[in-house]
Amino acid sequence: MADEKTTHFGFKTVDETEKAGMVHGVFSNVASKYDVMNDAMSMGIHRLWKNAMMDWLAPNGTQRLLDVAGGTGDISFRFLDRAPNAHATVFDMTQGMLDAGRTRAQATDMADRLDWVCGDAMDLPFDDNSFDVYTVSFGIRNVTRPEVALEEAYRVLRPGGRLMVLEFSQIPNPALQWAYDQYSFNVIPPMGKVIANDADSYRYLVESIRKFPDQDTFLGMVRAAGFENAKYRNLSLGIACLHSGWKI
Repeated sequence: MADEKTTHFGFKTVDETEKAGMVHGVFSNVASKYDVMNDAMSMGIHRLWKNAMMDWLAPNGTQRLLDVAGGTGDISFRFLDRAPNAHATVFDMTQGMLDAGRTRAQATDMADRLDWVCGDAMDLPFDDNSFDVYTVSFGIRNVTRPEVALEEAYRVLRPGGRLMVLEFSQIPNPALQWAYDQYSFNVIPPMGKVIANDADSYRYLVESIRKFPDQDTFLGMVRAAGFENAKYRNLSLGIACLHSGWKI
């Protein structure tokens, strides 16, 4: 039919209506080993990236955080560590990821300041102007229509609220990008097979990084959603990137 729309699932072209279920399958498969694999794949550097995110974000006071694609709670835990009187809602499409997060020691220690909600980033079950901060880390590239997720982020943020996106990106240097590609495609899927018994899911995750818009293109998407004073900072030469914007 003429009105059917397609998108990418890694390097595959799929119907838009199919992608969410396929992504859900990926993260359901890897939920129990997700944190271990993050450490292995990045040699622990993802922790530095998340700390850099918190440094720029500077959590404070009684802010309310919505952490979309929050998975096992890494970002929310860091946020609450820095703002003990704040509140965080971990939001993810995969219940298995949320369940894995609830078993972590920090989840027990912070239980009175944490909510765990399962749902769709393109249709958030929250009122307008509900949160002070919206974060999404290594998740927006898995959303079927990232532009819709950004519009929803703008809707649920209060005036003066802040968007912060941490995502894999592109290295501006072609030679370094080539070397990174060799590692990504030849090392990460076999690593996923050994650690999580799932090479295919990690092959998709590598491919999804290559399909995601580069830094400047995504910056344009952030601005198109209505965010002002939008800018980005490259991390580790552009392997990852932080995008920031404000709802004024």
